Amino acid sequence: MNGAESLVRTLLAGGVDVCFANPGTSEMHFVAALDQHPEMRCVLGLQENTVTGAADGYARMTGTPAATLLHLGSGLANGLANIHNARRANTPMVNVVGEHASYHIQYDAPLTSDIAGIARPVSDWVGTAEGPETVAGDAATAIRIARTYPGRIATLILPGDAAWDEGAAADAVIEEPPVPPVPADETIEAVAKALGDSPKAALLMTGRVLHEDGLELAGRIAAKTGATLLVPTANRRIARGAGRVPVVRVPYVVDQARAMLAGFTHVVLVGAKEPVGFFAYPGKPGLLLPDGCQVLTLARPEEDGLAALAGLVEALDAGAEAPHVSVPEEMRLSACPLDPETLGVVIAQNLPENAIVADESITSGRKLLDYTEGSSPHDWLQNTGGAIGSALPLATGAAVACPDRKVMALQADGGGMYTLQALWTQAREGLDVTTVIFANRRYQILLGEMTNVGVVDPGPSAMDMLTIDRPDLDWVKMAEGMGVAAERVDESDGFAAALARGLAEPGPYLVEAVMP
Repeated sequence: MNGAESLVRTLLAGGVDVCFANPGTSEMHFVAALDQHPEMRCVLGLQENTVTGAADGYARMTGTPAATLLHLGSGLANGLANIHNARRANTPMVNVVGEHASYHIQYDAPLTSDIAGIARPVSDWVGTAEGPETVAGDAATAIRIARTYPGRIATLILPGDAAWDEGAAADAVIEEPPVPPVPADETIEAVAKALGDSPKAALLMTGRVLHEDGLELAGRIAAKTGATLLVPTANRRIARGAGRVPVVRVPYVVDQARAMLAGFTHVVLVGAKEPVGFFAYPGKPGLLLPDGCQVLTLARPEEDGLAALAGLVEALDAGAEAPHVSVPEEMRLSACPLDPETLGVVIAQNLPENAIVADESITSGRKLLDYTEGSSPHDWLQNTGGAIGSALPLATGAAVACPDRKVMALQADGGGMYTLQALWTQAREGLDVTTVIFANRRYQILLGEMTNVGVVDPGPSAMDMLTIDRPDLDWVKMAEGMGVAAERVDESDGFAAALARGLAEPGPYLVEAVMP
């Protein structure tokens, strides 16, 4: 067989049976091989950043990698922002990047580039197939790397002749990834002692421990010790809603974060890093914890945080403790213009049971987590790397992964323009995604950042860089042009009715929420 078919067979043997793709000439033999293996689901995206973002959303919900198929260095470069976000989320992903035939690279054709150089900053492993006979083994390595806890990015470069030449191996041994190490007993005992001695302690957690079982363990620890349960500003996935253990998110704004963290004497890291500001600001600290706060690491990101929490529960004799859980809340709302509070209340009231929320609402949605704490049980996905344009692709991938669950995308209008092509993929695949566009027609977060960096009175030229009006974006027309039903609203009652209509639809639907 040729290398391309060998690659598809190896991916399937390794449990990678979904490929998000935007192929070009160099990848045609991979595309042809798909006809021989219909068990590989291939989902077309019309821009590479939707492809990589969808692979991120898929893996966050399944825990297993999807593949991406990208065209040469330019296609990989187009998808880098959401690979960056995926790497910050510790998402498993296998990127397959086509390359010119090995003998053609010497001619420096227009699309020739340093693909490995482009891939390295966002990849944990980069490999190039030397010929058809190495493809299966290279793919097996990529799968093993991607599946290594807590999740890694593997990029395999596939030259055209390695894909189309025959002589490929039919099978490759796919080794199991290493079992994540468990923190030493001495580490767990030291943390248990510190929690017992501390007048004000917190667990700062992220990653796998934010699923329901991990939060239950953390809740027992909190009930025993009085520790506060914190999470970073952005997280891969959080189990939330009524009946689940709530957590407190560290605010994005430096002053707010410093105020919230003030007074903690001990912070225990579970898969997380010490909190820092997203950016440097004149006269403000980069580190957010108060001076003198002792930082202890219970589990590093590559260690088994779930086992670490279980060990800490045992060390504290907290197994019988009852965790505090969120309770349903009844919220009343009268008709009024749309603002962050109104949006939060309406979304909280309408969030379906077992929904998946992909959130990139940025400034308009900063209060959403507060309002939805007591909503129906759900999973919340966030933009972990700060590169905007994540929510629409994340929702797309999550809907492919979980076709039996309602998915809601909460997307700021500016960020949505980076990856609006994901709407077309949702329509083509019939994905059950309801999208809310927070249309304030400006980069609201940058207006605040201007003040934070010391620019207090921006002029008209500066303001033109921060607004996205003249003309206003018409999300209804853009959505309908890609096959997604849509409507526009500008007050609370209309938004509630539109959201209910969208959630009742079995396929994609978009609500443009226009804010003053």
